[in-house]
Amino acid sequence: MKLFRSFIRVGSLRVVDAAGRVHTFGEPGRPAAVVRLNSRWLHYSLAFNPGMSIAKAYMDGTLTIEEGTFYDFFEVLGRNAGRSSLHTDVGQNPLLAAAAGVIDWLRGAGSMAMSRKNVKLHYDLSSRLYDLFLDCDRQYSCAYFRSHGDALEAAQVNKVRHIMAKLLLERPGMKVLDIGSGWGGLALYIARHAGADVTGITLSTEQLTMSRDRAKQAELATRVHFELRDYRHETGRYDRVVTVGMLEHVGRRNYVRYFDKIGSLLKPDGVALVHSVASRGMPGPINPFIEKYIFPGAYLPSLSEVFAAAERAGLIVTDVEILRLHYAETLRHWRQRFMAHLDEARALYGERFCRMWEAYSAMCEVGFRHLNLIVFQMQLAKQHAAVPVTRDYMFEAERNEGPILRAI
Repeated sequence: MKLFRSFIRVGSLRVVDAAGRVHTFGEPGRPAAVVRLNSRWLHYSLAFNPGMSIAKAYMDGTLTIEEGTFYDFFEVLGRNAGRSSLHTDVGQNPLLAAAAGVIDWLRGAGSMAMSRKNVKLHYDLSSRLYDLFLDCDRQYSCAYFRSHGDALEAAQVNKVRHIMAKLLLERPGMKVLDIGSGWGGLALYIARHAGADVTGITLSTEQLTMSRDRAKQAELATRVHFELRDYRHETGRYDRVVTVGMLEHVGRRNYVRYFDKIGSLLKPDGVALVHSVASRGMPGPINPFIEKYIFPGAYLPSLSEVFAAAERAGLIVTDVEILRLHYAETLRHWRQRFMAHLDEARALYGERFCRMWEAYSAMCEVGFRHLNLIVFQMQLAKQHAAVPVTRDYMFEAERNEGPILRAI
């Protein structure tokens, strides 16, 4: 119980240990939760490896929630960790950060074979699962909330339009590459609203099938092409390159190669946009539970790593925006939708999977709301003159609900 006693000051947590003893931490108020430890071993594993043990114990049923929800419990921990000197994610420890690079190399993170395997484990899950919590366009990345009351569908359209504005899609017929194209929503929207010719590449067979079907149904199959292809095998030349939620899966040792590839795919006056989750602290591995059970092989970059890799690749960083609480709100919507469809999720994958997914969504939301997770959007070019010298064109494109055609 020393783990909880040492730093909980905000909110209230009661823990019933394996012997039935009740321990109370914090002060009455919100957030609040009551949890029960159903195994004496948890007393030790929680102290030595809380990043893995808390969520795994909930998934396995050895930690149960007596009052509140898993989100309430994890919010107590997250809010206190965010204000405490004990907020020492491995990413804040330079020795562990260095060790993470070695581990990343040894396990082959980012290799083509490993990338295909990791994608299959997450993105090739049943299509019906993602229907339970994603918006109708299947945008599986951070939405963009112009106001707190925005519906998820509206916020995801906002995100797509925000990205399009930064891509500076000035004229019909521009060639656009979408690396890690998901279920095709971004590529289809760009083709439909900017008149672009878009190529989307993915390593997920499930996503590829649905993307191609969607292109046919939208009568856009002549302008949008989806391929099962690793970005390292792409050979085209494009006016614009966009990648959303892809950098997290590239692997730390491949960053320079990744940005080199983007540069080689861009025409001389081309523009790229990289949208990624990141750590606002020092470089380091992600939460061990998330890495093992949700996104195997994933690694969250820090801005220092990304800037250095882009510079080494000879690219110019022309704009950076940090989206702070937008992903917390996105995850809140996803979590609430998933919990509202628990019976359907149980029918697909069973109770243990549902607890795993609930823990994943809650941990990520708390991470963006109270800890060190952020999202960045980085605009890149090969020439200084590839984009205007002020950001007005972005705001005008979104305000006018269409791309701004720039005079040559």
